[in-house]
Amino acid sequence: MTVIALLSVAPVIEDSMSAEVAKAVDALEEYDVEYETNPMGTVIEAESTDELFAAAQAAHDAVDGDRVSTVLKIDDKRTREATAAEKVDAVAAELGREPMSTDE
Repeated sequence: MTVIALLSVAPVIEDSMSAEVAKAVDALEEYDVEYETNPMGTVIEAESTDELFAAAQAAHDAVDGDRVSTVLKIDDKRTREATAAEKVDAVAAELGREPMSTDE
């Protein structure tokens, strides 16, 4: 089974969050998960919800601060295997192009 999730972990601070977000992303290296960070969060793929929750908790715990905000959105498709890349490819096939703006 592949579980796909969007994880967003951030300290509640006024200044740049990049150093703390980097700590959260680095914490994922200790787990058997695939991940890709984007401007709004990190997409994680894990073999089980147990592994996903453990990785998400480690990312949350890695962030320093008096207050930390964490959002975890899970897609647990139980009827068949599907990777995050396959999901993006399916949208691209429907569009007939890559699902992104071409303005540069």
